[in-house]
Amino acid sequence: MSTATGFLLPEGDRTPREVADAVRTVGAEGLTDFYSEVGETLQDLARDPATVFATDGVARGTLTVMLETLQAVRGALDALEARTVIAVRDVTRRERMQRAREAAARGQERVPSETAVHRVADGVTTRDVSLLTRRSPHGARRTMASAQRLVDAMPAMLAALGDGTLGADAVYAVADAGAVLDPETLASVDRELGKRLADIDAAGTRQVRRTVATIAAEVDPQGEPWRHRRSVRRRRVTVTEGAHGMATLSAHLPALDAELIRKQLSLSAEQARSAGSREGHSALMADELVRRLLGREGAAEPVTLEVGVIITDRALFHPEGGDIAHLEGYGPVPAEEVRAQLRAATTAPGEGERDPFGQHGPEVRAMIRRLYTHPTTGELVAMDARSRLFPSGMKRFLSWRDTSCRGPFCNASICQADHIVPHARGGPTSLDNGQGVCLHCNQKEEDAAWVRHDRTSGRPGHRVTWAGRSGILRTTAPAPLIWHRGAGGRGGRADGSGAAEGADPDGDP
Repeated sequence: MSTATGFLLPEGDRTPREVADAVRTVGAEGLTDFYSEVGETLQDLARDPATVFATDGVARGTLTVMLETLQAVRGALDALEARTVIAVRDVTRRERMQRAREAAARGQERVPSETAVHRVADGVTTRDVSLLTRRSPHGARRTMASAQRLVDAMPAMLAALGDGTLGADAVYAVADAGAVLDPETLASVDRELGKRLADIDAAGTRQVRRTVATIAAEVDPQGEPWRHRRSVRRRRVTVTEGAHGMATLSAHLPALDAELIRKQLSLSAEQARSAGSREGHSALMADELVRRLLGREGAAEPVTLEVGVIITDRALFHPEGGDIAHLEGYGPVPAEEVRAQLRAATTAPGEGERDPFGQHGPEVRAMIRRLYTHPTTGELVAMDARSRLFPSGMKRFLSWRDTSCRGPFCNASICQADHIVPHARGGPTSLDNGQGVCLHCNQKEEDAAWVRHDRTSGRPGHRVTWAGRSGILRTTAPAPLIWHRGAGGRGGRADGSGAAEGADPDGDP
């Protein structure tokens, strides 16, 4: 502990400004100590508020002022977090550059370019931000990118966040919308927004983004075509898991194309309603999208798609058992929906009945695979291989077992099979030593200190511990296909508490 300990202890009647000056005098350690004192107080109140929230005799205004104050404090913390993230990034870059120069001085290697060093350092920082803040790696990257823009080029927005003039959603929407702007244009947008804070105080994030685009076009009209071309390169299609067997299909497209698609789907929905359909307009638009893309009723040529559906025999034949099914790369779906789909896929329609797959129905019949699960963990179990590369069957099995990327807090789909203990270090090509990961998390050697099996916690199942360079540990396990009460536990440190004892930030333990 530094000499700053005791900021909240009575030492006369210190004003908030005097406390802040005392923290500034000590520096980063002082702010950390201050966080600790305030944080412990708030955590204690959160665990046991006692009569703080008793409402008898309390005026409503007292509680609304409390809520307003809470939002102001949250804004200040968000602004301080942005500065902290960038400070961690800068220190990591400095240390990495120094290490590279020392290695070059010993004749071990040439000094890499500053860009290459910063790329690796930023990967390390992103991983640590993800582990420390429990954000996904994608979310951590966006946080760091937005924080960089706020700290380096947007002082007005950072100040508005810190003093509670604007909410975090609005400020980060501005920072996100500024991703396609060069630093000079971004600074000009920030200055203009600083003059118009009252105009965007109650604006939604969509309006905020439009305002940023409008101001950018005014201050740098020549750069608008370049910004459009850069945005077009970011077009994409994503699928987001939903509840009860549903999902959201999103397409990030040029605005004109998106509007044309919406109008065509809307027109088809209106025609269906005119023909007597009682479904909702949006539901009919969704049905038309599926019909056109999947080639049903002759709308387009069909494609062959093999999807792994993992379902117990009890759920398949005895629905009253309550087991749930799992869709490869997606997760749990209602077993009844799977049974209905399997019946439709494997049973030809009767005479006069409509084929749900249209004229191509006979070509789109499915094969059913049966797999069995571990009796206590609910995970899939299986085999080994001798090659360095995972055979296709093994990759498929890892995808079925892990469902989504095994990196901590990562929500990405699995695209690669990864050795937990690298093959170069003697790690076998086996399901126990394998995990399904996304492309980013498969680069763990660059941005994580180490990854290993969790053999010490005594918890069942395939558990893997990831360590960040900061020493924080997080343990991941696949979601069980069948939930057994009392099995497994929460992630965190190997001892279950979320701490980082014994972690070596620069190598294996």
